[in-house]
Amino acid sequence: APSQRNSAPCCCSYSTLKAWLPILSWLPKYNLKWLKMDVLAGLTVGLTTVPQALAYAEVAGLPVQFGLYSAFMGGFIYTFLGTSKDVTLGPTAIMSLLCSSVVGGQPHRAVLLSLLCGLIQAVMALLRLGFLLDFISFPVIKGFTCAAAVTIGFGQVKNILGIQGVPQQFFLEVYYTFHKIPEARIGDVVLGLICLALLVTLMFMKSSLTSDSDSTCSMYARKVVWAVATMRNAAVVIAASLIAFSWEVYGNHVFTITGKTTRGLPPFRPPPTSDTTANGTVVSFGEIVKDFGGGLAVIPFMGLLESIAIAKAFASQNDYRIDANQELLAIGVTNIMGSFVSAYPVTGSFGRTAVNSQTGVCTPAGGVVTSVIVLLSLAFLMPAFYYIPKASLAAVIICAVAPMVDYRVVAKMWRIRKLDLLPFFVTFLMSFWAVQYGIVGGIAVSGALLLYSMARPQIEVTDHGVLVMELSSGLSFPATEYLSHIIHTRALQVSPPRSVVLDCSHVSVIDYTVISELRDLLRQFKLREVHLIFAGLQPSILKVLLAADLEGFRHNHSVDEALQMESRNLLDD
Repeated sequence: APSQRNSAPCCCSYSTLKAWLPILSWLPKYNLKWLKMDVLAGLTVGLTTVPQALAYAEVAGLPVQFGLYSAFMGGFIYTFLGTSKDVTLGPTAIMSLLCSSVVGGQPHRAVLLSLLCGLIQAVMALLRLGFLLDFISFPVIKGFTCAAAVTIGFGQVKNILGIQGVPQQFFLEVYYTFHKIPEARIGDVVLGLICLALLVTLMFMKSSLTSDSDSTCSMYARKVVWAVATMRNAAVVIAASLIAFSWEVYGNHVFTITGKTTRGLPPFRPPPTSDTTANGTVVSFGEIVKDFGGGLAVIPFMGLLESIAIAKAFASQNDYRIDANQELLAIGVTNIMGSFVSAYPVTGSFGRTAVNSQTGVCTPAGGVVTSVIVLLSLAFLMPAFYYIPKASLAAVIICAVAPMVDYRVVAKMWRIRKLDLLPFFVTFLMSFWAVQYGIVGGIAVSGALLLYSMARPQIEVTDHGVLVMELSSGLSFPATEYLSHIIHTRALQVSPPRSVVLDCSHVSVIDYTVISELRDLLRQFKLREVHLIFAGLQPSILKVLLAADLEGFRHNHSVDEALQMESRNLLDD
């Protein structure tokens, strides 16, 4: 008996440990087959990650090595803390755009932003605040992702054209890009268009392979085409770099290349908590945080939203479940630890997660292999990155963000609920001004629509000799004035006054303000010698109303019963 009592707490503590460290649930069952599949998936994703990380650093306005600094910590951390076998954490187009808008291309601030975002995300996970993400509606998310795709994609046109001196602000960027077209470099334009054409062709080849199962191609040929198409980003960037190198060797500067990058692995050190301007002025931690402004709220939320949406999608597709709060913790810890290796904020990547899933990854350990590929690139390949043409990275980014422009969603919202187009377009249009304002504006409009629906609940009024008013949802304080207005205009202010049966069968929420208003309504009905009868009350609501001790309160189990009783009262009168 004593041993049984002692084993129970041990069992409970181990279950708790497994909840906080999901690696303990799959590591004891790990086998050679899983290892082979994880290594294959990790290698494939790694070859996709390296060129994308370099390209996304450009979007963030940072030196290209910061993309790689941000791409390896997630694989290690997520292996221990993640609950999805498919998700890969690292730089993404949206997070890079948000980072650029907040830190303005200053590396030290980007690293500090990663630390602060990670702390916010980790605290949200520990306090189980993941439900707050539910208040960001689908139209807001879609409006933002569409605007982000347009902003990011158009922002790379200058690199395809090889023009310099274009400002970051979207509207000025559009103006100056067109204004400087005569300055375009022929080499960059030709190389950029060829890279775009190759990437699009390989993308369509891959999609045709997955959709055309009856193809006459041999299995070996299909595998080769699939492998090349999957690693198309790396293949195109390597080919473009070789072309640029061959021209540079002979002294022909035909292409705009990445140029000198910092070699080697980043040092492991605490993120800077202050900054120094070009003229030597020291900017304190408080001033930096103040400069971050609303971005410090928007970036952690968007990072969580993007990653959890991806995790849920692939969990549903591959038939397993994730823990949303544990995912928050994994992202938060990744950003905290990433800040010690000069990373900027990261989140889950849809494209790389899709590659991971399609390659057959079995556990989150595939992320370790991907991280090792990134570290090897940092250790040994940085000199080669000198020759990467910016036009090839621009082509990679444009092809990555193009699928995010989902124009069909507008038609769907028009058919289902036209009012949803309002937060969509507010978010979409405001995001061109400043991305964080677009998200905040969209959330504000969505919140206003939600509050309006609470303040103006649907009330169906039918006449059965006695008025029956059916409430379609809960009764909370914003709705009291509207309910009172309907009852006064339809029953109390007519001549003669009429009794009302209030059908509350759909009401599951009621608050003190409503109770106060009902007390006043019952008094008004009594003064006019008519009745307000409640029908279909749920037990919890009935208990609250009885506890309120409302004078003249009458209730029946159903509307029919209330109508019969009121009809008898009218006959008796």
